[in-house]
Formats: sequence, structure tokens, C-alpha cells
Amino acid sequence: MPASLKKLTVASLAILVCSLLLVLSPTTVPEASQVQALAADGQLTWYRGNLHAHSLWSDGDDYLEMIGLWYKERDYDFLCFTDHNVLSKTERWTEPTKNKGGQRAFDKLKAQFPKGWVEERTLDGKHEVKLKTYQQVSDKLAEPGKFLLIQGEEITDRFKNLPIHMNASNIQELIPPLHGESVYQTMQNNVNAVVAQRERTGEPILIHLNHPNFGYGVTAEDLMRVRGENFFEVYNGHPGVKNSGDKQHASTEKIWDIILTKRLGEFGMEMMYGLATDDGHNYHDVPSRKSEPGRGWVMVLADELTPQSLIPAMELGRFYSSSGVSLKKVQTSKKGLTIEVNSEKDVTYKIEFIGTKKGYNPVGKPVVGNKGQEIPTTLQYDDAIGAVLKTATDNKATYNFTGDELYVRAVITSSKQHPNPSEVGEFQRAWSQPARGPAAMKTE
Repeated sequence: MPASLKKLTVASLAILVCSLLLVLSPTTVPEASQVQALAADGQLTWYRGNLHAHSLWSDGDDYLEMIGLWYKERDYDFLCFTDHNVLSKTERWTEPTKNKGGQRAFDKLKAQFPKGWVEERTLDGKHEVKLKTYQQVSDKLAEPGKFLLIQGEEITDRFKNLPIHMNASNIQELIPPLHGESVYQTMQNNVNAVVAQRERTGEPILIHLNHPNFGYGVTAEDLMRVRGENFFEVYNGHPGVKNSGDKQHASTEKIWDIILTKRLGEFGMEMMYGLATDDGHNYHDVPSRKSEPGRGWVMVLADELTPQSLIPAMELGRFYSSSGVSLKKVQTSKKGLTIEVNSEKDVTYKIEFIGTKKGYNPVGKPVVGNKGQEIPTTLQYDDAIGAVLKTATDNKATYNFTGDELYVRAVITSSKQHPNPSEVGEFQRAWSQPARGPAAMKTE
């Protein structure tokens, strides 16, 4: 055996095998049926959750138990802790007056949990408090069928100066950033590691790309080729991640449409689903213009409040994303896509059906700066990619396929402004997941 192979660990071999499987197989998870009606019934329930949150275990400014309690008290059903390159499962002490939360966060913690919960010590003249682990906090706050906490990790990587962050929800063991020789390869290497852990442990683990426009680190062309990665954040509540892009950089929604068009129309790859998340770091003085909780979430239709039910449901597209708009029903069929809103009194809604039809120009053009230089960002494409196919001003609307659509998705915008927006002037919205159109039907 070559000496280089002897150096491979079991984990490395698992990642290598997984990488080969991903290359050979066009689809790594099941995809939504072309016919499904997403609505609560006697067996299925809508569960509201956030898949992106930070604490004092990395760069958040509050304790795990306080963050979990914030979501629990505001009627969330589940929350995933996703600190940077760390799992909250070891022993860790911090100085409460010098950590990011400061004295105020510590005083709030002791006031909320006054009876022997908080562990303190004095070491070398320093006053320290012990950070609770994920398991301790879950044991304290979780309630079967009512509130679920999930262990996650934000695998925080980069290529050169470009940030590449990916969340793994229901992670079982820490995965260090694996790097790569390009943005694409960096993402693929980290995805391969997550898929390998999932295969080895038998536990469902959901991998998704965070905030592609943060530092404009990830382009549509990078992400569209990654196999085993079927989720990304179309909405992230951090004010610094530039969801809307600018004149030279595509918005996250445009990135979504480009990826869907290329995957379904040219590559024969799986669907890409869009998430809304908080990416909370700051839990005091809410609302303000910091990175705070309560801005974006997913609504998952599942039969149980467990990772074993929620993650497969999401992989089947049985969810929608929201920053305030509630949907009563999302129905896809071979005929089209129907959206029904849980409407509020004195609030109006605009439902836009967005998609790409056959006959689009597949060639993208480089973005050129003011001085004629090429900007390394998502290419500019034909306006037919991600076009508005129909607009309705009602709380219920249907788009009927004409026969040449690759996909259709819906964006629902409320007349009600977001109470704590990530961008100034933001209205409450919801995003359905894309329905595969007749022009991209899978052959059975």
C-alpha cells in the first residue's frame, strides 16, 4: 500500500467515498413530489423554527439558556444553535464582565435562573461563570412535542479572503473547516464531510449555505455545482449580509433563480431550497440595527417535532420561509402552484409567481466596474431567468403551467412593514419553495 494511503484516517476515507458517490449520483436526497398540498391536518403540523443562532460559545452576546428561552417564550417550536467551529459540549468558563455579553447579560442570567443553576468560581483572582452545554440547556428547556433544541455548527471557512460559511443542523461531531483550492471546492469538501458523518451515524443532518452575499464570497456559479447541498439562505436577518445585493452584485433571490435555472434546465441536478434565518448575535436592546433574533424563520410541515421528522420533511420541500407572512396552504400539482395566505385584518398581500421558461439565454456576462475592470461576482443573465410570470393582489392565487416552465416559486409580500427589519423599509414576506415545471419533469 502506498505510504500516502496509510496516512488516511477512517474519517478521511469516508469523506473520499462520499465524494465519489456525490459525483456519480445526480441526487443525494429525495425531492418533493410534483403533487403535494402543504396544509396542517390531523396528522401534519406546521412547526416554526430558526436554524441559525450564535451564543457566547462563539461570537454571540448571550448564554445558550437565555437564547433558548427567548425563542421558547415567543412561540417558536425549534431552535438550532450554530456557533462558529465549535460544539457546546465541553467544559468552558468565561469572565462575565469581559465576555461579549458583559455584566448586563450575566445579571439577566442570574435573575432568570436564581436557584443553583449558575455555576461560579474564582480562579487566579478572576470571577468566572461556567457556560452550560447544549445538552444541559436542552434538558432544562426542551419539551417533547412543544419545544426542541438542536445541536448545530456553523462551519466557518474561507477561500483566500472570501468567507464561506455553512450550517450543519443536528450535527453529531465537530467538523473543522476543510478548505479547498476554490470557493466551489471549499463548499464541496465541507458538504462531503457532513454527508459522510450522516451516513456513518445514521442521523439526519441538514447542510446549508449561509448568506452568500456576506463579503460577496459565494456566487451563483460556485453554488450551483455543489452536490449534496440543496439549501441556502435566501433571507438572513443580519444587517451586514446584503440580501438585496447592489448594482454590481445579484440579490440572493436572483442567485436562487440562476441556480434553479441551471440545475433544472442544464445540469440535471436536484432542486435548491431557500431558507429564512435570524443569524442572531445580539440579544439585548431588541429591536435595534444589530444582528438580532426574530427576523426570519422556516415553517416546516411534519408529523413530529424531532430532527428525524423535520429534516426529511425539509428535504422533500415541505416547508416555506418567512419574515412575517403566514401561509395557510401551498399546493403544487402537475397543473401549477397555488398559494393561500393566513391573512390579517386590514393587511393586503401581493403574490408574485417567479420562474424561468425554456428558451432563455443560458450565457452569463461578466459584471464590469466603473473603470472597465471585471468584478468577480455572479454573472449577469437574461431577464427571462427568474422572471415575474404572474402577480396577484389577493390572499389566494394560482399559477397554471403553460408547459414550458422549468420551475415556479412564489414570493408573498405584505403591506405590513417588518417590525425589526434587517434592511431599511423592509416589508414582511414569505417564500414558497419552487415547484418543478413541465419542462423539467423527471422521467420515471
